[in-house]
Amino acid sequence: MGSSSKRCLGAILIASFYFSASLAFFPAHHEGEGAHPTGHSPKPSLSPHFYRSTCPQADEIVVSVLKKAITKEPRIAASLLRLLFHDCFVQGCDASVLLDDSKAVASEKNALPNKNSIRGFEVIDEIKAALEEACPHTVSCADTIALAARGSTVLSGGPYWELPLGRRDSKTAYMKLANKNLPPPNATLHRLVKFFGRQGLDNGPCSTIR
Repeated sequence: MGSSSKRCLGAILIASFYFSASLAFFPAHHEGEGAHPTGHSPKPSLSPHFYRSTCPQADEIVVSVLKKAITKEPRIAASLLRLLFHDCFVQGCDASVLLDDSKAVASEKNALPNKNSIRGFEVIDEIKAALEEACPHTVSCADTIALAARGSTVLSGGPYWELPLGRRDSKTAYMKLANKNLPPPNATLHRLVKFFGRQGLDNGPCSTIR
């Protein structure tokens, strides 16, 4: 791969970070149901202070678990950011990527771009268990993924971003959309540009860097 292509690929990877971060500002594209305990409204209002009164220590708990996980395996930080990306790219940030196969659910984990590829589920489980112990039935799984992605980015020397919270969790998964919307691990540069274009990102970053 030539130097210009490498720079372009780097731009796309950077764009994926910022796109994932920006998607984390919005609820899922559907009226997500399920695990959100405070979901009195079908369209919750997102706020960075959503858990101020119900679980003010949520971010501290997330970071505490992350520090141990990243110390044990530094690469898990990137995996958690990628997990957010793969959750949000399909149908919004709704934690549908966490759902396992069942009679009613075809898991996104088995989509071709995800199978034997995405990881970090055990860290999310550990974080969620710690949150449940401190604040039972309060922090949604969707927010847990988003907080883990931000926390792992910051702990790895990356930027901090304000993260509105209050997402609701999906009760279903979208394997067909995952196969359609997610770039496979071996995607060429041309295909990456195409996948990002579907989400409103063109090859502008590549042209700019060139």
